[in-house]
Amino acid sequence: MKDLRIALVQMQVNIGDVKKNREKIAGFVEEAASRKVEMILFPELCVQGYNRERAREFAEPIPGESTNHISRLARSFNMVILAGLAETSGSEKPYITQVVAYPNGQVDKYRKTHLGRSEKPHFTPGDQLPVFETEKARFGVEICWDLHFPEVTTVLSLQGAEIIFAPHASPTIVGDRRDIWLKYLSARAYDNSVFVAACNLVGPTGENQEFCGGALVIDPKGNVVAEDFRGKEGLLVVDLDSRLINTIRHNEATSMRHSFYLQSRRPELYQLLVNTRLIN
Repeated sequence: MKDLRIALVQMQVNIGDVKKNREKIAGFVEEAASRKVEMILFPELCVQGYNRERAREFAEPIPGESTNHISRLARSFNMVILAGLAETSGSEKPYITQVVAYPNGQVDKYRKTHLGRSEKPHFTPGDQLPVFETEKARFGVEICWDLHFPEVTTVLSLQGAEIIFAPHASPTIVGDRRDIWLKYLSARAYDNSVFVAACNLVGPTGENQEFCGGALVIDPKGNVVAEDFRGKEGLLVVDLDSRLINTIRHNEATSMRHSFYLQSRRPELYQLLVNTRLIN
């Protein structure tokens, strides 16, 4: 990995107002470009807004109008853009997708693989865990609920991911969002020796929904690098220092403190236990 400047967006969206939401995305990208950002992360379903019941109504194909818009921004501002939208699936239930648009015009995507109980009646789960790559870093995407499943981050790290981008659509609930995230996002980062960069929708959507916001970056040792939990729209710009993760990943550590723990896994034991339980 090389040193990298990223930005995380807390964004208020209006359900179904795709034009206005895309204009807001463009404004954040332009601001990020003025601050020399190289990769920018937008929240889950930021293009159409997060609404389970109406997602099918606003879903778009990929490639499509919104994807083309995001791709043009990536080319114009020489930036990798990760933005969330509802993608048509060929069935009644769309995917929750994070588009990855590159400055060279290439477009990739990740489809949310783990759906919450309230999402399953309305969305189709993805079935792949891809790792993407730029000249500076390899990265994976996990969308909101995905982060509660430790195996996902482990699989991505074993495939070479150095950063996990974590777009959220987490509502305002009882409990502090920072405290909730730190319980498990720090564990995902520490156990798998990855950066975790998370952001969230913020504010009301106009349809009896409100999101609590939050932006957070955690380093490969589980330490908070930068954060913004003021509960309002904004851009958090963070410089990722590659020295720590390179020390861990390239076996340059002089003590066990910087071990890459995944290299010491014994998967034959884990599989044996799984098989034993299935037999019993």
